[in-house]
Amino acid sequence: MIANLAAGVQAFTSNAFLVTGERTVLVDAGANFDVVSAVRDRTVDLDALVLTHTHPDHVGNVSGVREAFGVEVWGHDPDHPAVDHAIRDGESVRLGDHEYRALHTPGHKDDHLCFYAASPEILFAGDLIFQNGGFGRTDLPEGDRETLIGSIDRVAETISSDLAELHPGHGPSVEGDAYGHIELAGQAARMSF
Repeated sequence: MIANLAAGVQAFTSNAFLVTGERTVLVDAGANFDVVSAVRDRTVDLDALVLTHTHPDHVGNVSGVREAFGVEVWGHDPDHPAVDHAIRDGESVRLGDHEYRALHTPGHKDDHLCFYAASPEILFAGDLIFQNGGFGRTDLPEGDRETLIGSIDRVAETISSDLAELHPGHGPSVEGDAYGHIELAGQAARMSF
């Protein structure tokens, strides 16, 4: 089961997805809200915190999660203070009951990762792709539009057109024709380039 713990939060934050099952994992910690209480409302234990990237709105609550649950944090850049262990491109990561493939997808930020499970066709897209063809900003440090377009293309070529769910770093998740939103993001990023 996947629950967005930041849904309805009126603060500057990213989405924070609690993935429960065999391995209970938080995907992004969010910022500026009590994610620890939100996790505790749904589960007793947390096995890990996995980051799509290290922008402040995604890592603001990391220290609170570490302290409350004694978990280690996984992300692409082990030199960042929020990250304890590196996840490399192509590495397999267990979230809930499924194995996800980590895809290094820079363009919004150099350490950006997406996570894709071929079965049951779920993608955690971070700030690369949003609902209705939205895509991540490239005007921040480490942002680069050409690189972002390449990352969107890589995701589109890697995943199945039968993608069932897309869980972005901001805004609502997409269920049903999720692949179409990825195609739209690639088109939109090119049009405004």
